[in-house]
Amino acid sequence: MTMEQADQRHPQGEGMSFIPEVLEEAVWYFTPTFGRDVSILEPMAWEELMCRRVGQGHPPVIHMWTHEDAMTIGLRDRRLSGAVEAMEQFRQEGTSVAVRASGGAAVPLKPGILNLSIMLPNPKQRINIHDDFRFMAEWISRAVHPWSVQVHTGEVDGAFCPGDYDISIDGRKFCGIAQRRQAKAYMITAFVIVEGNGEELAAQIKRFYDLATGPQDADKNYPIVRPGTMGGLNELVGVPSVADYMLELQKLLNGGKPAPLHSIHGVIDEQDIQQTMQELRSRYDD
Repeated sequence: MTMEQADQRHPQGEGMSFIPEVLEEAVWYFTPTFGRDVSILEPMAWEELMCRRVGQGHPPVIHMWTHEDAMTIGLRDRRLSGAVEAMEQFRQEGTSVAVRASGGAAVPLKPGILNLSIMLPNPKQRINIHDDFRFMAEWISRAVHPWSVQVHTGEVDGAFCPGDYDISIDGRKFCGIAQRRQAKAYMITAFVIVEGNGEELAAQIKRFYDLATGPQDADKNYPIVRPGTMGGLNELVGVPSVADYMLELQKLLNGGKPAPLHSIHGVIDEQDIQQTMQELRSRYDD
């Protein structure tokens, strides 16, 4: 399937053109909004450990979650001259900030921004990144079709966390996709802005880069975030809520029905989560 096929205007109700067969066995998890008192590293650590389990034979996992107030930045962002001070400034203002391993650049996390992660086995260590990204882009785009079919896949210049698989409506990005590889499994992740003001979110990320960069960073190819490039599905096409959009995602992969959603609590030992949080902090943020 080509990127162009992933962006075709399918009539509502028509099945998706490509669903990985392995996802028929997927276990769905949903975590209601993590509060301000919860480090953004906690859901990241849970997913890191769950992905390892998938590599050891656990069925594939789909995890959907939101956070009250957080920001994740990319590895390249962390190398900016003022990144440490910028991160600390946001933390002092109550925003949980962490460096993520899945690639990309700075992204805000709010209650109206849905985070999606699919964890898949990779026993032969063979990944076709373009096929995976195209599937993710088609799934996310098709879930918008009850409200609009005018959804486009392709980089949006001036948006935050830009990439070839940006998903947008009328030139305003609402979704970005990334990937994280492990030894025997991998994870495809995405953020989807459902509720919230795109201009305000873009301004927050622009402020991070304003604080994190100086003249010495001119050659580091960090995103230049501009107004008019980001939007939420509610303001763009009237998607009512994260819950409504989540339901459409479930129906597309679960035979037109809501999927059984499980809680992540108690699935992985808390001590293991805390240890993995420290490992992620040491590996990517120290």
